[in-house]
Amino acid sequence: MNTIPASRTTETHVPVTNITPGSSLYPAINPTHWSSSSGQFAFGFYKQGSGYAVGIWLVGAGAGAKNNTVVWTANRDDPLVTSNASLQLTAQGKLVVQIEQGKEKIIADATASSASMLDSGNFVLYNQTNGVIWQSFDYPTDTMLGGQSLPCGAELLSSSSDTNHSSGRFRLKMQDDGKFGLYPAFTTNTTRDAYWPSDSDSPSYDDKILQGKGKAHLYLNNTGLLVSKNDSNSVIWSYYGASSMDSIGNNHIIYRATLDPDGVLRVYGHDKGGEFKKVSQWPLYNGCEVKGYCGFNSYCTFNDDKPYCYCLEGFEFVEADEPTLGCKRNFSIAECSGAAYYNMVTMLDIQWEDHSYFGGEMKHEEQCSDSCLHDCNCWGALYENGYCVKQGIPFRYVSRRVEGFSANTMFLKVGNITHENKNPNDITNTIPLSIRSTSNKAVVTIIVITSVFTLLLCSMIAISCHLIYKIRVLRLQRQMETGNLGLNEEVALGRFCYSELKRATNGFKQELGKGSFGAVYKGSLYKSRRSIAVKRLEKLVEEGEREFQAEVRAIGKTHHRNLVRLLGFCAEGPKRLLVYEYMSNGSLGKLLFGNERHPHWDERVRIALDIARGILYLHEECEAPIIHCDIKPQNILMDEFWTAKISDFGLAKLLMPDQTRTFTGVRGTRGYVAPEWQKNIPISVKADVYSYGVVLLEVICCRRNLEVSVSVPEEILLSGWTYKCFVAKELHKLVHWEIVDKNVLENMVKVALWCIQEEPALRPTMKSVVLMLEGVTDVAIPPCPTTSISM
Repeated sequence: MNTIPASRTTETHVPVTNITPGSSLYPAINPTHWSSSSGQFAFGFYKQGSGYAVGIWLVGAGAGAKNNTVVWTANRDDPLVTSNASLQLTAQGKLVVQIEQGKEKIIADATASSASMLDSGNFVLYNQTNGVIWQSFDYPTDTMLGGQSLPCGAELLSSSSDTNHSSGRFRLKMQDDGKFGLYPAFTTNTTRDAYWPSDSDSPSYDDKILQGKGKAHLYLNNTGLLVSKNDSNSVIWSYYGASSMDSIGNNHIIYRATLDPDGVLRVYGHDKGGEFKKVSQWPLYNGCEVKGYCGFNSYCTFNDDKPYCYCLEGFEFVEADEPTLGCKRNFSIAECSGAAYYNMVTMLDIQWEDHSYFGGEMKHEEQCSDSCLHDCNCWGALYENGYCVKQGIPFRYVSRRVEGFSANTMFLKVGNITHENKNPNDITNTIPLSIRSTSNKAVVTIIVITSVFTLLLCSMIAISCHLIYKIRVLRLQRQMETGNLGLNEEVALGRFCYSELKRATNGFKQELGKGSFGAVYKGSLYKSRRSIAVKRLEKLVEEGEREFQAEVRAIGKTHHRNLVRLLGFCAEGPKRLLVYEYMSNGSLGKLLFGNERHPHWDERVRIALDIARGILYLHEECEAPIIHCDIKPQNILMDEFWTAKISDFGLAKLLMPDQTRTFTGVRGTRGYVAPEWQKNIPISVKADVYSYGVVLLEVICCRRNLEVSVSVPEEILLSGWTYKCFVAKELHKLVHWEIVDKNVLENMVKVALWCIQEEPALRPTMKSVVLMLEGVTDVAIPPCPTTSISM
């Protein structure tokens, strides 16, 4: 329940029926609010956290009143101001909050001649003829008061917590059919996402039909009854929840319907003495009926009349002190190789209500488990009464079955590691979940093979130590001859002479590609079969060899699965060459835009994550952050196992300032550069985030961002077309040639649209991008990326 401290109720009420232009309130100076004529409602400043917010509250009074109850908050997602602020109905009739340095927050976009705080809890602005031109009832937050209506299409959004009134995780939607629906925030208005009404819920029907009566509105009457009415004011639906019906109809009670932070819609009754009690609620009984109460990859269980959230096997809380935020994997993702890297664990009496990508009959539980283990898309399977369904990441809407339901079995794919409960007092221990491994044979095989190799290794240690000693002596002699002892000690990079690399590449004969940094050639290191890629840098910064080695040292220290590995370098006179591992499957650009087959959907999802993890390493996990400045499919290479690796990272430091300019002084490649390059403002890692967003759209759709050969003009710019498809709920048009997971597609599109926002501050960090793509955190609805749409 939304409350404010009881200390606010000790202030003297100042009943005002007509607030005139020029009136002001201040957080720390009485009066801090304008009251209704009865004193039951107040509008003004209330304390929230370390600052103040502007809102409306039901005033607590009498011996039993402990708190005031907030029913409306202005600018709820940016409400806080300091004690220096003021609430004003200005001389020009604007209702604003004046904050520090002359700035203001507008509360009502209207020009008023007067205002009033009414006894109904509605704050209104009037024109010169006393007509209402703005009222708080038209802009509800999480609460409806007695006598208030919610029109068709309007929503209530829950608060984040009892003390934080910003937008929370749940919403109430008034629907065209005259019913209201309850959903997690940022989901579709479909039965799959709704948690009320469910198939078993049915509001009381009053023998009226909606057809021909116009769209309905939700109405809380002054006796505490929640009903739907049509345009003729006839009742269509009457809602009765689990309730204390004896309170309904008492004229001495003020009623409110609040979508509480836990996702439950409750009707409360407040008497004149300040006491209150719950009248009714939806959902009716179990708090775990609220879909999304527990975040991704966690499950909800009902214990001691309260819902609790716990992580599924193989996951751990994103925030240990906020269990409702969901869980993330506690193991690393390996290659898709079945039992070699994964086990299947079992949890009993678990159910999920999310969409599964596969469902079919299977005779045995073991068949269902084994099918998921060897399916790269499957991370969990549910077996019940001979039927097996399979699900990918993330898991949503998971809960324990209540007593009386038939038994079922859930299988989860986890890494080959042992999970232990770190807190023996955790309430999880009291929940009877049976967990067992279904791949013991694979574990035994791995142990035996590991033991044999360990014995062989031990028998060779003496010989190996002798050889290592000789190699180190020879390496030290070579380092002393070349004068590069310090560099190689730190980085362990090979230093090559120019003639070696010329011979290794057969006179730089086979060119693999040419980019802004110079040409790349294929070669073979010495007489071994190991292939290498040699890059000849052009237009280098004219600093000495020591400076060049310092930059190479910084690049050489980077090491990540999704970065192309630097093996060595050459620095002889003006010649500067870098030696990389050879990437046998070419660039991502060739893979996506070439004439050969495109990678299928699951491959593209993995590639998108590979790229994001590589950029995250450059931004946050290196000793010093590296801004790539030229993220594009041509700079993402594929190794022999089709793992995506980022190339050319850090090389911008080695080039002349104008080397990568392609237009208007911009560093990077047209179509992928962030808008701030053209605004002459400092560039941050968010420039790479923008480029990644463009690349992500290209990976999703297997086409370039700018494609002039398409037949429909609106499809020329991929980012603009994608946003239009997203708004129209027609994302299937982007991948019309294949069947994809619709949830994953929508999630990836939303991430991409956030990444290409015009303002860098709106773009997420790469860490957030990875978490969103992995399904660990929710993805909010993105605004229109104006730059992309207008190009």
